[in-house]
Amino acid sequence: MSWRNLLLIVLAFLSFFLRVYKITEVPPSLNWDEASIGYNAYSILKTGRDEWGVKFPLHFQSFGEYKLPAQVYASIPAIAILGLTPFSVRITPVIYGTLSVLLLYLLTQELFRKRTVSLASSLLLAISPWHIQLTRASFESSFSVFWILMGLWLLLKGLNGKRWWWIVSAIPFGISVYTYNSARVFTPLFLGVVALICFKKFWVGRKHAIVSGLLFTLCLVPLVPFVLSGEASARYKLVSITNEEGLVPRINERRGQSTLPYPLPKLIHNKVTYITYYFAKNYLAHFTPDFLFISGAEHRQHHAQGVGELYKIQAPFLLIGLYFLFSRKEKHRWVLLAWLLLAFVPVATTKDSIPNALRTLIAAPFFEIICAYGFVEILKVLDKKKRIIVVALSTLILIWETSLYLKDYYISYAIKYSRDWQYGYKQVVAYVSEHYNEYDEIVITRYYGEPHIFTLFYLNFPPDKFQNDKNLVRYKAFDWVWVTNFDKFYFPNLSDLDTRYADIASKNKDKRTLFVGKPGDFPDDVEKLYTVNYLNGERAFEIVESK
Repeated sequence: MSWRNLLLIVLAFLSFFLRVYKITEVPPSLNWDEASIGYNAYSILKTGRDEWGVKFPLHFQSFGEYKLPAQVYASIPAIAILGLTPFSVRITPVIYGTLSVLLLYLLTQELFRKRTVSLASSLLLAISPWHIQLTRASFESSFSVFWILMGLWLLLKGLNGKRWWWIVSAIPFGISVYTYNSARVFTPLFLGVVALICFKKFWVGRKHAIVSGLLFTLCLVPLVPFVLSGEASARYKLVSITNEEGLVPRINERRGQSTLPYPLPKLIHNKVTYITYYFAKNYLAHFTPDFLFISGAEHRQHHAQGVGELYKIQAPFLLIGLYFLFSRKEKHRWVLLAWLLLAFVPVATTKDSIPNALRTLIAAPFFEIICAYGFVEILKVLDKKKRIIVVALSTLILIWETSLYLKDYYISYAIKYSRDWQYGYKQVVAYVSEHYNEYDEIVITRYYGEPHIFTLFYLNFPPDKFQNDKNLVRYKAFDWVWVTNFDKFYFPNLSDLDTRYADIASKNKDKRTLFVGKPGDFPDDVEKLYTVNYLNGERAFEIVESK
């Protein structure tokens, strides 16, 4: 076995370890999306239907969106083997996150045919804060990266050799559009641009190109009813910069504040200028040093705070890599450029959490490839002494930066941000489960968001029982699905005027009721049966009863 193959095996083990170590502790709890993915996978496993009773759906209705199916179905094997637990939900992204590191090696080999560059790119992805964060929890975006990397690898194999690989590549590209909404925009755009870039090659091999195009199109056919139904816009309405509810008032406000003579306010402040401005602003926000190398994304679930999406030592090699990529006219430079420029298009049309690490994760492998390429190529133009200095200094800085990140992530992250991860539901449901038979009704506040899905998940509530529950009450309002009742559970917001503790208790005098609320939901003189604190010591939940 060559030393390069041995290094690749070591990288695979390193990747797996960094993603599986303390996996149920960091992040500190499942978020509601993970609980939803896990419970729906469990429901499909047990009944062939999702939580709403839909048989083998292609879209899973969840809160204010329709989740795509790939992550749910991919989670079934681990849940079937290990049961419905946080570990079984998270082991799936750990596995495909590790495999993505190996895929990047194969992809980089097709790009440059330089094993040192390929190994270096895989190493950088293995230790990447961007990639580690989003493959230690069940985030759909990381699954899209896996399939897009596979598709691009196979596509490049076709461009470099036998054209029938184009046909094979259509399958993972097709699967990618069932993983995450950003991939639904990126993948077709990217393939369209690549078709233009490589038009001559595709024209020469047009039979294979046509078959691969038809196969990819065939993969999209099942989406047509969903798109035509209008349900596809459910999530987009909530996050889009084109949302009419926010767009028109802002334009009118700016026109009213303008001191320019008529008709300049209308020419300057309108839908076209507004959307163009915010699209450009959102798009360019992802190319800033602050996002890439200093602070990263602000969303605490998507990124460990205080560190860039890339390590600072990567900055010079990224610039060097881009320079050599074009100055040496590398064969696939325009394909790589298309990858980078199109990766940020989907997120640029949204209005929340900008810059966004989750929706732009597909760009992460590109940066690792170019940084690795820049590092290896700059060594070639240096003399031996300078080469040793650059290698030694870069290695030491990278080890130092990585150590600081991993120490903060594994030790401090969960304590600092347990609230952001909706910590406490597991402990609450464990208490509820223990005392379930003692109460006629169990009231859990929805102040922190969707308690019903955590209750279903941590109780391992039988899916067929939930689907056919005569007490199930759910409704849709403001593009959001609310579950207020099932079984003996009731999920109000105990802070609302008409659903406070005293009001519910007075209406249920003939029932023994257990209440789960946040601090301030109950009078001071009511005995607290149980409390749950966030990992930083702040109070999360209080449990009381009324008799």
